[in-house]
Amino acid sequence: MNKKIDTSALNARALHKLTQLSQDDYQAFLYDCDGTLADNMQAHKDTYVKVAADKGVKIDPAIVDEFAGLPIPAVVEQINKRYGSEFDPIAFEKLKSDLFYNEFIAHTIPVQFVVDHLVAHAGSMKIGVVSGGSRKMIQKTLEVLGISNLVEVLVCAGDTPHGKPHPDPFLAAAEQLGVAPEKCLVFEDGEPGVQAAEAAGMKWIRVDKI
Repeated sequence: MNKKIDTSALNARALHKLTQLSQDDYQAFLYDCDGTLADNMQAHKDTYVKVAADKGVKIDPAIVDEFAGLPIPAVVEQINKRYGSEFDPIAFEKLKSDLFYNEFIAHTIPVQFVVDHLVAHAGSMKIGVVSGGSRKMIQKTLEVLGISNLVEVLVCAGDTPHGKPHPDPFLAAAEQLGVAPEKCLVFEDGEPGVQAAEAAGMKWIRVDKI
């Protein structure tokens, strides 16, 4: 991969700040994917809304932001609670995932300063991606972003007994990388991910606040 860093003024400022915040004796950087590396949350919200609407239920897309980082079935359970719907979480997940994969994923754009941060540290820092998305979806997203070859460990939905906000996914990534949890720094954009990082004994940065 050509490690060309985006030098636009806005991106450069955000990258500089993120680089400063991540300076310490860390040995591994663990990135969330959707909303952190990939600027695709609107597309995810659109697919949730469309699948629900096709079943006759109108949902506020803000609920997807509220539960960002959770696996799709867990988000669907929250939708059922709030709207009194009776979606089958697994069936909903398949419909949503197929729609996203077939119509949206190829157009994924990066959260450029976060992708640049990963690229700049690949080789000198162990790199993992920890996501509540399916492995198929996250692998394809990383390929579209052009960084799949830089990611040493990928932990996705179903890889651990519990997903975010439990610590299991981050602890699994640290173990696979051979790094102690306290030597890992997590990059997130959602509260469940932050809770998971804290429960794992890891420091974290909310990239959406930069």
